[in-house]
Amino acid sequence: MGSLTRTKTIPELIAASEHPDTRLRRSLGVWSLVGLGIGCVIGAGIFTVTGTAAAGTAERLGAGPGISLSFVIVAIVCGFAGLCYAELASMIPVAGSSYTYAYATLGEIFAWIIGWDLILEYAVSNMAVAVGFSAYFNDLLDNAFGIHLPASLSNPVLAGGEFTGAIFNLPSFLLLMLLTVILVKGVKESSAANIVMVLIKLAAILAFIFGAWNAVDTANWHPFMPNGVAGVLTGAGIVSFAYLGFDSVSTAAEECIDPQRTMPLGILITLAICSALYVGVALVLTGISPWMSLGNAAPVANALRELGYNRLRFIVSVGALIGMVSSLMITQYGQARIWFAMSRDRMLPAIFSRVHARFKTPDVSTWIAGLLVGLGAGIFDIGTLADLANIGTLFAFAVVSGGVILLRRTQPNHRRSFRVPWVPVLPLLSILSCTALMASLPWETWRRFVVWLAIGLAIYFGYSRKRLQAQGK
Repeated sequence: MGSLTRTKTIPELIAASEHPDTRLRRSLGVWSLVGLGIGCVIGAGIFTVTGTAAAGTAERLGAGPGISLSFVIVAIVCGFAGLCYAELASMIPVAGSSYTYAYATLGEIFAWIIGWDLILEYAVSNMAVAVGFSAYFNDLLDNAFGIHLPASLSNPVLAGGEFTGAIFNLPSFLLLMLLTVILVKGVKESSAANIVMVLIKLAAILAFIFGAWNAVDTANWHPFMPNGVAGVLTGAGIVSFAYLGFDSVSTAAEECIDPQRTMPLGILITLAICSALYVGVALVLTGISPWMSLGNAAPVANALRELGYNRLRFIVSVGALIGMVSSLMITQYGQARIWFAMSRDRMLPAIFSRVHARFKTPDVSTWIAGLLVGLGAGIFDIGTLADLANIGTLFAFAVVSGGVILLRRTQPNHRRSFRVPWVPVLPLLSILSCTALMASLPWETWRRFVVWLAIGLAIYFGYSRKRLQAQGK
């Protein structure tokens, strides 16, 4: 049992990150990190699952106009977790996010579980956003050029567990392949492209909020919580993965300039900006369209179509597409770094921690992640994918929060450029609130999550642990 709970010290983790063969280039400042965070966060929630969470499904209650409160609840939960991430990121400025933090606090077996969970979390969230991209891409072609892509090549193969008759969602797959090429070329180049996309996306979001505000019918806000508190909490569970962006910020710690200062600022500024935008869009969206009609993959564009606001619909669709591109790019960036970190710790094959000789990026991890996510996005529907991303995200948040409590006890004197206030109360609130949101998710999501973890444990005991023991690790 001792080897299962063996931890890596913080100096060991930092030393491994400085090895010349697996060292990443430090090139990111505070606003580059905020750009990464906003690029990832804004796209998934506003443009894809907001409508689903408001309208609900056959199995789950909708939040109705109360979806804005759902976003506030998740913002508070993520604020608790974000403070915990900020402290650990300032202590352990290396790639890997909550996987690395778990290795430093809970031990090897827990690090594997979190790493395996993060692979699921990042992959399925990007698949969900890619499906939303395909829906908005079709809407833009229809609005601007009157072109309709064949449904057989632009819809998911499976929706709600049933075959749709489609062959493959080709736009989703092709976009992910393009982003993979960009990410292999380098994080600095990717970050510069992301900043441009974020600015365009923010302009489109503000255009929607102010441009559609005059069309708000306050009657659509009554009742504000049609399914009561239960509906609002269910909505919060659905949109949880929309805040994945600040987790992606923490995966970039090893490529930051002065990470002890920039990481906490990047995480907290990202959360503040994105929360305000989410609430604004949710209020306007449920004000211009009855909440029952929003259960689709392109709720904002469809609501504007019903109003006849085609010019604004065009602007928003362009912003949504750009927003989802940046979201996809940054989450793919984060996922490759998780694979990279686990491989460098010898939990995955060494090929995943190979660094490109010219670009100094984990090229093999980036390509494999891109292919797997691209294939998944071509097959599955947005609802199935979003639920799996939610449970994985909340589980990782809870583990990181527990890590803060443990490190305060085991390494109280280690330098922390940022400290979570009111420990252990605030981290415990984070754990409890994450658990409550996880409990609001359907049983089917829990079943799939447990199956995924079981597969991961089989790989750990059948491969990773044996490799670690053989190399005396």
